[in-house]
Amino acid sequence: MPWRNFANTMSRKAIIYISFFVVLIIGFYAGLRLVIPGYGDVKLPVLSYVQPFTFTDQNNNTVTQRDVAGKVYLAEYFFTTCKGICPKMNTNMKAVYQQFKDEKDFRILSHTVDPGTDSVARMLHYADSLGVNHSNWLFLTGRKDSLYHAARSSYLLDDPKNGNDRIEDQFIHTQFFALVDRSGRVRKIYDGLKKDELEELKTDVPKLLNEKAESNFVNSLFNK
Repeated sequence: MPWRNFANTMSRKAIIYISFFVVLIIGFYAGLRLVIPGYGDVKLPVLSYVQPFTFTDQNNNTVTQRDVAGKVYLAEYFFTTCKGICPKMNTNMKAVYQQFKDEKDFRILSHTVDPGTDSVARMLHYADSLGVNHSNWLFLTGRKDSLYHAARSSYLLDDPKNGNDRIEDQFIHTQFFALVDRSGRVRKIYDGLKKDELEELKTDVPKLLNEKAESNFVNSLFNK
């Protein structure tokens, strides 16, 4: 009996000690999450690197990779005369814009797939029809081959193998958004028509805003 009582006592003490250390570890982990934003979150993988580009926005300003260096941004492709998925995509994109429009380091880059039609003036009219801040949401036009190269090689929004025909005969029609971090790296692709993926997007943007840019990449590519 004495041995059994001793064993029971030691067993109770072990449970108390283990419980104490479990609570301590949980508290320590929770404290780190409060002190260090994003601590413990699973980082989004790097899918590709945005290559240097030069386009023109709705205010006739030249926009290059330097203008989004150190920013988190979404890239999409659409065309102003689209009657199908584009209005739905940009309605969903506007909901994202509304949530993050006051974030000074967040941008949206909407590229046209039809630069022959989507002139600067037409893009300005389209931007105004959405009622958005022109400095936060840029509508970009430019050379068709450059726009399509960026869609395929930088943002992974279209299969590069689709570029085998003459550029005049090509047409991209994609419903996907690419999320780019401060270092110019694509971190995730979202279906712009799916509610669950849009909710993921709204969760992922703050994660990237809390990340610091990797200076070695910014200096080697974005500052060229």
